Amino acid sequence: MTKTSTPATNITWHNSSVSVQARAKQKHQTPMVLWFTGLSGSGKSTIANAVEHQLLAAGAHSYLLDGDNMRHGLNQDLGFSAADREENIRRIGEVANLFVDAGMIVLTAFISPFRADREKVRARVGDAAFIEVFVDTPLAVCEARDPKGLYKKARAGDIPDFTGIDSAYEPPAAPDIHLHTNQADIETCAQQVVSYLDTHGFIRAPKGAN
Repeated sequence: MTKTSTPATNITWHNSSVSVQARAKQKHQTPMVLWFTGLSGSGKSTIANAVEHQLLAAGAHSYLLDGDNMRHGLNQDLGFSAADREENIRRIGEVANLFVDAGMIVLTAFISPFRADREKVRARVGDAAFIEVFVDTPLAVCEARDPKGLYKKARAGDIPDFTGIDSAYEPPAAPDIHLHTNQADIETCAQQVVSYLDTHGFIRAPKGAN
């Protein structure tokens, strides 16, 4: 990432006359971020997609931000250096915060290997609205799956600084939701997430619903 300009200083935040509380009330839910983190091939995107399907069926308003998809658009100018990875997560945190302000449940599926970067997002959206979901899958299992062929390329030296091979992954110390994809199938993991949201009051049926 190359910095081409200095931050603007002659700007003022514009407050909307519609509050986040009003948007949340309209949607009958508590806006928040489900932050899925884990190694490549751990199942983050697959589980997040399954969770979104269950949320849709429950009448919740949600949107999934996927790591690869974001790099096709908003973050297409970023590589995989430490600085670019930090900026990648910073931008996603800002987008996620906008979704929370819109009253939405936003799901993010990113390796996000560094605790400091994840904690910055938590601080941005607020601790109560940030649910860290650790998709805990052993490296050997992820490498055996290797759905994109990335581990093979990394082992061959074709992909430098690959997380889990020659770049560190820092697992959450105390994730809000801990999933083990080598012990449970996708639907079971997804149900675990949705059950957490239901139990903690993030989603609820509209008044008058049966």
